[in-house]
Amino acid sequence: MSLSVVHIAYHLLIPGLIAFLFFKKRWRQAWLIMALTMAVDFDHLMANPVYDPNRCSINFHPLHSYIAILFYCILTVIPKFRMVGVGLLLHMAIDLGECFRMQYLQSALH
Repeated sequence: MSLSVVHIAYHLLIPGLIAFLFFKKRWRQAWLIMALTMAVDFDHLMANPVYDPNRCSINFHPLHSYIAILFYCILTVIPKFRMVGVGLLLHMAIDLGECFRMQYLQSALH
């Protein structure tokens, strides 16, 4: 299975696990909201090329910037937007993990 498919699967499976563990009474709603935060990747359409498997998204795309991530942190303390904030932060954490993986692979090759 390609790493891109695994990466996309993480964006669906990890929010599902978090929803099930921490939002037990409303886990389906929480999972759906957090899965929908994948829409944050629409900012990739502004990049050229749109998809680059060797590019770190964090602080490259506008909605993956450090300022945006700070805003997502603030969302988690507002009860009405908590699930959205958690979903966006999970998305950023998964993308950051991908950045670390790429950096590790590059250093292992040299």
